[in-house]
Amino acid sequence: MEQQPSAFKPYPILYRKRLIPEECVLLKDDVILSCNEDVIVTKWNALKPKKDLHHGYSCYFLKEGYKVSKFYQEDNSLLYWYCDIVDFEYKKEDNQLIVTDLLADVLIYPDGFVKVVDIDEMVICLNEQKISLEQLKRSLTQLDKLLQIIYNGQFETLTHYISEQEN
Repeated sequence: MEQQPSAFKPYPILYRKRLIPEECVLLKDDVILSCNEDVIVTKWNALKPKKDLHHGYSCYFLKEGYKVSKFYQEDNSLLYWYCDIVDFEYKKEDNQLIVTDLLADVLIYPDGFVKVVDIDEMVICLNEQKISLEQLKRSLTQLDKLLQIIYNGQFETLTHYISEQEN
């Protein structure tokens, strides 16, 4: 396990905040596998198991503003990679890391097909003042950086953090 930076002693308590639907959920069952000032890697079981999604791993890129997750079906077969564009808010006094989903998502299927989803939700949230114009701009910039990594064949630079934990 990686040494923790002084900012995260002990490991932070993780929360997932969504804008649609509005909610903030304690990720009480997520297990932090590694944590430093740049990256947090977790493993988890689906909060609300679906027909396909059962469990997975997530890698939080704290400085880049995205979370890359590997979604598995119950039989341990890869469903897809799911990349969230996010904001991070660390509350030092409570050792809480609140991860806010900024709506735009990228799915990468086992066959390599890439799909960008939920762009329309960004406009809805902007119109309803659930997201600021600055957050929207940052989200689009982060989405572009992530897509450039994917399109340039460099996605492994992000996924290796999870691959290392699976072995």
